[in-house]
Amino acid sequence: MSMTDKKQHTAQALNEHPHSELQSASVHAHTHSLNISWARHQDEVEEAQRLRYKVFAEEMGASLPKAKAGLDQDLFDAWCDHLIVRDEETLRVVGTYRVLTPHQALKLGSLYSESEFDLTRLAHLRPKMIELGRSCVHQDYRTGSVIMALWSGLGRYMVQGGYESMLGCASVSMADGGHFAASLHHQFSQKHLAPIEYRAFPRLALPVENLNQSLAVEPPPLVKGYLRLGAKICGAPAWDPDFNTADFLTLLRLSDMHPRYARHFLGEHAG
Repeated sequence: MSMTDKKQHTAQALNEHPHSELQSASVHAHTHSLNISWARHQDEVEEAQRLRYKVFAEEMGASLPKAKAGLDQDLFDAWCDHLIVRDEETLRVVGTYRVLTPHQALKLGSLYSESEFDLTRLAHLRPKMIELGRSCVHQDYRTGSVIMALWSGLGRYMVQGGYESMLGCASVSMADGGHFAASLHHQFSQKHLAPIEYRAFPRLALPVENLNQSLAVEPPPLVKGYLRLGAKICGAPAWDPDFNTADFLTLLRLSDMHPRYARHFLGEHAG
């Protein structure tokens, strides 16, 4: 796809947003008033990409060879819907997810996570499964309110679209050489693994057998949140050398969601 074609596709996709009725909503956190919305035009997509660059490249040290003018961009962006949370006082974007629907994934020919994992065993879920990616929250807003706002937007999106599952890579820093991630893998293997029929297999596996798996570790807040919702880890982590992270493929089926959180996540449609 040429750059011109990609821009035309992006403009068309944003103008024909499949969830146009989910325009925006406001929530009030303890210290910030937040607005949840879907990017309506390319300028808003670039605001999300700028936040991603700030978090992934500047804060986490990811190598983004295709980065342009302080933006984190890749070929999947043009095919995705972009959920953004904005601080209503400063108007800056402080949280984002991108979402690839089954329809768009079929047209694109791939999920992002397929570059890291063999997803053969999940094939039967794909017609009603969305893929989440590039989730991040501005470092000044990591109190939980932004991620809850994002999840609220995702819940409405899934109900409106009739989706049943969500899949995504939960990334863990390998700044310590991978020992933290290896110990997390050991912990997940004890109580958070998906049933064997939902396992996926990393294409470039983190060599956990050569790393310390006995550290006392706590999952990062976002990963811990997924697990509380009822998500499962689909197997051993993959190593992403560009982001220098260990990626845990994470699957959440709405039917597995804890009822306590389903009420917040899905509202009146819970249960």
